[in-house]
Amino acid sequence: WPRKAGQGGKKSLCGPSFPELLKARVKQLQASNVPEMMVNKVDLAPLGNDKYQDLLEKVVAPGPAEEQPTPRGRGESPARPRNWVEKSKEEMYIRQLKVERKLSIAASRLALEGQAKAKRKDKAKAKAKAKKRLKKPEAKVAAAQSHAGSHNVYAHSKPKVVAVKEAAKAQRPQGVLKNKDSSQHKVLQQTIQSNLECFLFLQQPEEAERFLLLYHRSPVKRRLLNANAYNIVMRIWARKRVNRLFSMMESVGLQPSLDSYAAVLECMGRNQSLSYLPLFRCMQQLKNDGFHVDELFQKCLFEEDEKEKVLRAIRIVQPNYQLPPPPSPQTCKSYLLQDFYSKVSSRMVSYPKLDFSVQELQERFQQQLEMELNNTITIESVESTKPLTPQAIKAVKLGRKLLTTLRSRWHDSILQALQKSKHSMSKLKTVSGYNILYPYLCLLPDEEYVGIMLQILNTLSPQGESLAVLARELGSKVYNRYITQRKLRSRQLEKVQEVYEDYIHLLAKDSQVDMPGRGGVLGPEGYRDCSWPYMLIMRLGMHMLELLVHAVKVPRNALNPHLEHKLIPVLYHVYSFRSSWQIGLIKPHPIFSQIVSDAAETLLTFNSSAMPMLCPPVPWTSPHFGAFVLNDTKLMRFVDGAIQHQLLLDQCPPVNLHPVLDALNQLGNCAWKINQPVLDIIISIFNDKGNEKLDIPPPISEAPRPPAIPSNYSTMNKSQKHELLLYKKKTAEMHSLRMDALYKLSIANYVRDKVFWFPHNMDFRGRTYPCPPYFNHLGNDVTRAILLFAEGKPLGPKGLDWLKIHLINLTGLKKRNALQERLEYANEIMEEILDSADHPLTGRKWWMNTDEPWQALACCMEIAKASRSPDPAAYISHFPVHQDGSCNGLQHYAALGRDLIGAISVNLMPCDVPQDVYSAVAQQVEEFRKKDAEQGVKIAQVLQGFISRKVVKQTVMTVVYGVTRYGGRLQMEKRLKEIDEFPEEYLWEASHYLVKQVFNGIKEMFSATRDIQNWLTESAKLIAQSGQTVEWVTPLGLPIVQPYYRSKSTVVSIWCAGLIYPSLRFVHTGTFSSLPDTVKQKNAFPPNFIHSLDSTHMMLTALHCLRQGMTFVSVHDCYWTHALTVDIMNQICRQQFVALHSEKILQDLSNFMLEKYFCFGRAESCCQGLALASRGGCTFFQSSHADLLSFLFIQVRQRD
Repeated sequence: WPRKAGQGGKKSLCGPSFPELLKARVKQLQASNVPEMMVNKVDLAPLGNDKYQDLLEKVVAPGPAEEQPTPRGRGESPARPRNWVEKSKEEMYIRQLKVERKLSIAASRLALEGQAKAKRKDKAKAKAKAKKRLKKPEAKVAAAQSHAGSHNVYAHSKPKVVAVKEAAKAQRPQGVLKNKDSSQHKVLQQTIQSNLECFLFLQQPEEAERFLLLYHRSPVKRRLLNANAYNIVMRIWARKRVNRLFSMMESVGLQPSLDSYAAVLECMGRNQSLSYLPLFRCMQQLKNDGFHVDELFQKCLFEEDEKEKVLRAIRIVQPNYQLPPPPSPQTCKSYLLQDFYSKVSSRMVSYPKLDFSVQELQERFQQQLEMELNNTITIESVESTKPLTPQAIKAVKLGRKLLTTLRSRWHDSILQALQKSKHSMSKLKTVSGYNILYPYLCLLPDEEYVGIMLQILNTLSPQGESLAVLARELGSKVYNRYITQRKLRSRQLEKVQEVYEDYIHLLAKDSQVDMPGRGGVLGPEGYRDCSWPYMLIMRLGMHMLELLVHAVKVPRNALNPHLEHKLIPVLYHVYSFRSSWQIGLIKPHPIFSQIVSDAAETLLTFNSSAMPMLCPPVPWTSPHFGAFVLNDTKLMRFVDGAIQHQLLLDQCPPVNLHPVLDALNQLGNCAWKINQPVLDIIISIFNDKGNEKLDIPPPISEAPRPPAIPSNYSTMNKSQKHELLLYKKKTAEMHSLRMDALYKLSIANYVRDKVFWFPHNMDFRGRTYPCPPYFNHLGNDVTRAILLFAEGKPLGPKGLDWLKIHLINLTGLKKRNALQERLEYANEIMEEILDSADHPLTGRKWWMNTDEPWQALACCMEIAKASRSPDPAAYISHFPVHQDGSCNGLQHYAALGRDLIGAISVNLMPCDVPQDVYSAVAQQVEEFRKKDAEQGVKIAQVLQGFISRKVVKQTVMTVVYGVTRYGGRLQMEKRLKEIDEFPEEYLWEASHYLVKQVFNGIKEMFSATRDIQNWLTESAKLIAQSGQTVEWVTPLGLPIVQPYYRSKSTVVSIWCAGLIYPSLRFVHTGTFSSLPDTVKQKNAFPPNFIHSLDSTHMMLTALHCLRQGMTFVSVHDCYWTHALTVDIMNQICRQQFVALHSEKILQDLSNFMLEKYFCFGRAESCCQGLALASRGGCTFFQSSHADLLSFLFIQVRQRD
């Protein structure tokens, strides 16, 4: 666990000591550009071409099965590795002695406090009670000593120390446990419940009860228990006994919940010799506690046969009892969606149909289910089509044979290490780091854990990967497979199938079902949430990674038979400094990387959740149900370790989430297919050395040659080291980009003949994203070019014109020209368009010189097909046409502030010619410059002729997202550097001048924008200073909280042979620190608030397009539809923007903040008066702005 407050100056129990880190940091600074610090050099085997004969460095921690010293490299002094290990042992021993001394002192104080309390009792009863109290602690300590004696981690520790440790540990968390609303308290509760859920899954009631009693018997630890913890154990014991646990819960003052009574009734329902009287008393007690029997079936979640057993018990007392009817569906009351959800609306239509029958959708569901049950899917790489010479084919066969042999050995080694580790953990009976992990290593068959670790090994790049990333990935893979098995066991799959069967009838073309009132379907009963805390996932992943590092070895002479046969580790642990942080990395041995490269494998393995779905996504019906069939998917993405978003969603009334869920379902229901001609052209270039101009990364073989390196690394000068660093950075970037393109193209090639779907979820601001991470329509130009709508629609009378206009938009030309002028230009260059479509790689290649070349090529091909068809209006087109927003953030600010001039510049007002805000700002800045130049300002004179749209665009675009003058100056400087003619000596002064003028120009054009931003920023600052995070609710009812907390470094330790070894340090937020980060909270609030409005507008457009039966998808503020329906979508988009900003958005936000943060007692009437005063119109509260900030400031001070 992280150190508590006040311990910041103490040494961590794991990781290199401060002097070691300081020495390494000094060496790094002296080396200037050497990014990594490694200790314990190891001699690496030279390969056949002597390419890797330099010495590499690594950290080797002896594993459970190996305690021999690490082999030293040639010419290495034996003092250094021995010094490191000895120092670790010595420091650990000293720390332990200090801890033991403090623990004994703490135990003595506890005893004295107990005696002092006893003396305050009544004199007549003092003697008897004092004796009784003195005997019980002694007995407990003795029992703890005898229990822990054989299971102590340290060989030299005395048994009595364990009992004293437990007593002191119980005293430590008091500061946290007193605050039951703190994030740390909630995470600790979640950890306890996760462990108990594991025992439930493993059907180990004795272990669950033992674990619960460890906390129940401690007066301090007991505060971490809530009714849910007891309920889980009661469910485990439901088939045997539960009354004792029920009594335990009541004895500590916890009120039984509905789940408690459900567990008791389930226990009684399983009893074959069921008697009436105990049941009657239980039902009477349930009633006395304010519950009703019907609530058991309305609010409790049941798994397996639990519901039937509860019902059986109830009917013993009430023979005629019938299950309550399902609750009548609630209708969303949002003013923005009154027409959409109106049941009596004359616009009621059938649910938009897909071009599939009921049977076809059922078959596709089974295919998707099969893929998810397999957890992973292996596909052919597009590199498999690359031609090879006979000599290369022979080398590949030998490489693959060697790799197959090694993998078989690694499998056996990892399996043995895992089993040995589990055996050691099973002997531990105290709540230590390892035995907490033990149940999590029993959830799956051992073979599955081994498969997960090998999968990580197979995908590791030659440059290595962060320990934190690998640990999170390993832990998450175990969690996801556990969730899948849990869903299968709890009959969740059956419930999903029932819901999906109803959903199919809404979508199938051969079924007629009217659209439900809320646009969706009712969800299943659900299943109990059993999320694991982030820290737990990291600890589990770190343990698996440690097993992998120690178990996987490769012969030193694998590629060079002349060398000595000796096993060396495949993976090694290095430390790298990034800024002031020390970060652990795992890197593969060059021999391993060479073997993998020589094998040239053509198969890629992905998690099933990384692939597009083969059937329409499961509809979102709650924050816990939707998207994939079995794979666990969160409705809202959030920062690792943050739990506030999920708590908000769970507390939100379900009806308030209906619009958001329906919008996600609408986006996910869009069926896609592959544009095969374009994909084939891209793959051919990809396999032919790529093309950086066309955004197709070249292979590593095309990387620049490495610099000449002297045989002795220490003799390299600063320039050589810098050159080597740049080479390594370039090759790492090339490998990353190449693999990213390989994954995307291989997945696209796999589904080239299929119809597929992208399930969606959202981030904490409400912005939507496809769930599959690699291949989706949010990708780059290459990815978007190979995607088509699976459903085709005729172009209609204006469809071909929209295709041509879309093509000109993709070129980046004619931005300030009217749509008719763009259409005329497209007709003028039809010869170039047709040549590009017919001869993309051998013709004049006009398409290659556009802003989005691959999308332009795809559009050229579509225009060619349509124009050559007998009737272009009847041509069936699958091509998506885009409509992009004009600086969308400024559009929202202009609408919020009712800025007429700003609204015109971002196309919110009717104009004959499309307006370009970037050009308008550049023109404004140029006017400022001319005035200053006339007055003799030197830098204004230097800038003559250099102010352009391109120079100011990035800064104008990011003003809405809270860019500061400092950040804007850097953007300006970068743009000016790109101009060869600009004098370099004026870069700083010119960029400083320009950013000032850009901000002034925007302030003139958008007069209220800066006022709104300042109000949002200052409000967020005051809220954060009061110790709270900024929250708000979107106009569609989605609750939002900003996940910015003060960062805290955490060290995850690994135990080996009685020592703690440095393993993993990572930064996390929002889990153990409940204090918000004031700077991030205030800077992020304006852009995040605008993002939430942007998302709201998109969702409104999506829902109303759904009513019209249109295909609609979005890339944030860029909307896609068929050419036939572009005009309709444009109309809906504008109508919903007007409807959104007709709401009192800022007024509602002000009222929400005043009510949530600053209404205290007598100040409430003042807040209400202020809220009423600020309702004086749709414009921003210019009159009450200062008063509002002053009032908020006063309230914060009073609260502090």
